[in-house]
Amino acid sequence: MSRPDEVIVREAVRADLLSVFRIERTVFSDPWPYDAFERLLREPAFLVAEREPDSAIVGYVVADVTPNYGRDIGHVKDIAVRPDEQGRGFGGRLLAAGLSRLRMQGASVVKLEVRKGNERAQSLYRSHGFETLRRVNRYYQDGEDAIVMVLDLEAWASESG
Repeated sequence: MSRPDEVIVREAVRADLLSVFRIERTVFSDPWPYDAFERLLREPAFLVAEREPDSAIVGYVVADVTPNYGRDIGHVKDIAVRPDEQGRGFGGRLLAAGLSRLRMQGASVVKLEVRKGNERAQSLYRSHGFETLRRVNRYYQDGEDAIVMVLDLEAWASESG
């Protein structure tokens, strides 16, 4: 049993990709392909949570920034924690670290998409200040709707200190 203080959040490296991909396949019904993670490896907010002392990867977050006429937009593309490690605060730590990276890269607002039925993830995002923007019908391959959530990153930064 790990506690959040036994995990470090750091930049992902190539050696982490197999662990990340295994988590992706375990957590999601429509997982990203391995090569998607290879392409995203250079993103500023591709971070992993590594458990000490065994160096096991327990979760990851992938996010990027898109220029948008002076109000750059961050996008949390993917975040997951191994099922046997969920509920221990790792997802929150990964999300906060990813948001900090996006802010350092100049993002002023962050968006993400989450399955309509994934209440647990929506609750995590709301706890970090995300608000629901809209629903996108049949967004996912299996036909499930997505909820688009947004966060004012400057407000988040001032509240999180």
